[in-house]
Amino acid sequence: MLSGQRLTMILAAASLVFLSASPSFADPRPGAGGCGEWFCVEVGTGGSSGSSGSGSQAGGGEGGGSDDKPKCTYEKATGYEDVESQPVLDSGFWEGHDPSDGGALWYVFCDGIATLQYFGPGGPGAEAVSPAVLAQRALDKMLLRGPAIGITPKPGGTGVVGMPVYLWTETGAETYGPNTASASAGGVTVTATAKVSRIVWAMGDGKKVVCTTAGTPYSPKFGAEPSPDCGHRYTKASKYHVTATSTWVIDWAGGGQSGQLTEVRDSAVDIAVGEVQVVN
Repeated sequence: MLSGQRLTMILAAASLVFLSASPSFADPRPGAGGCGEWFCVEVGTGGSSGSSGSGSQAGGGEGGGSDDKPKCTYEKATGYEDVESQPVLDSGFWEGHDPSDGGALWYVFCDGIATLQYFGPGGPGAEAVSPAVLAQRALDKMLLRGPAIGITPKPGGTGVVGMPVYLWTETGAETYGPNTASASAGGVTVTATAKVSRIVWAMGDGKKVVCTTAGTPYSPKFGAEPSPDCGHRYTKASKYHVTATSTWVIDWAGGGQSGQLTEVRDSAVDIAVGEVQVVN
């Protein structure tokens, strides 16, 4: 851990650099701006710049060869909240992040040049992972189920030929969405949100019903009225195996990228439909 005196000197030097904006050293990291005596004017996330520990390497210099790469060491910045002379938590070093993100500020020492940089969860040695891979990891954290089927007639009961059949699903996070999860690595966080876009009901009589809503649960007040958004009618008495298949659409974004994934889940029930019996 850096001593309070050393920390104060570095932070004070950083203030002078931002005020003077007169670089005196070349920044060893590619794509960064000029550096002052202790701090670089522009700092990157550094999520894939090297591994933590003494002797690790950062990005190469202009020579491009391995011999030209500066030897860098990393030391996690601790106690910076107590340095009154430099409001680090409110500075650009955090690059819009917050300690609650799981990242932290690290001192990077490369060939006599010290910089203060933000690294995401895992620190400088965290693996570099593409946002698309993180999107799949976020999806893997979700529990996506087939529809929690609601239907009239109820399974175990008997419906009547020609009467309206109501089709619906419960609308929880696992059965209809939205269902949200995140995954992080190498300073990148991707958040994915899954929602059901449609449910295809295979009614067991050769007919299919495509519903873009969760359906309307049946209530006695509806009487013989058909479902307003997701329903069917049987024309023959029989036992039917009904399958409901949900298409989940997963939108994700993070690391400067975005995309979409799809998943399919299904569930099924058995119902019975009979003829109306007339008693003389």
